[in-house]
Amino acid sequence: METDALSIAVVMQRTRLNNRWQTYQWQPVDILTGVPDDSRCLLDHDEDLRWLFGGFEVRLFSDEAEGYFLNISAPSPCWFVMYRLEEMDGVEIAVPKVVTLSYHEGARLMDGGEKVETVPASADILDRLTAFVKTYYVPEQKRKRRKPSFEGGAAIAKMAIEEGKPSGG
Repeated sequence: METDALSIAVVMQRTRLNNRWQTYQWQPVDILTGVPDDSRCLLDHDEDLRWLFGGFEVRLFSDEAEGYFLNISAPSPCWFVMYRLEEMDGVEIAVPKVVTLSYHEGARLMDGGEKVETVPASADILDRLTAFVKTYYVPEQKRKRRKPSFEGGAAIAKMAIEEGKPSGG
């Protein structure tokens, strides 16, 4: 099961750093809805460069319900934005590639070596996400495991006999 697509845009910001190894830092700073499906520079100053990247469609999928549950259960629920640095008009720009609300998907992207940053999720997005989780998330049932006995006795003797039998019949 998946939901209807929500069209969003990501605002990426480059800020100058006072660091001899890295002169600036990119990060997503806002997620917007109802924005045209284009990319453009919003602000171009030496200390602050901002780009808008539209055209992202986010859907919620029932098989990612646990990842959404982990997100809304976190102290600061958020969007996960994966981006890559690309050259545009002779300037290195951080271009978002994937936007998700699933904690698991964000973790998979990071495990794959991608740059992933977070943006706080708005109240209306949290309401949608919470309703979806209530409908589709089913916690995995915890099964009681039998602990092995380290005290010896009949159970250990039986296990030793079973291990000594030839396998495969």
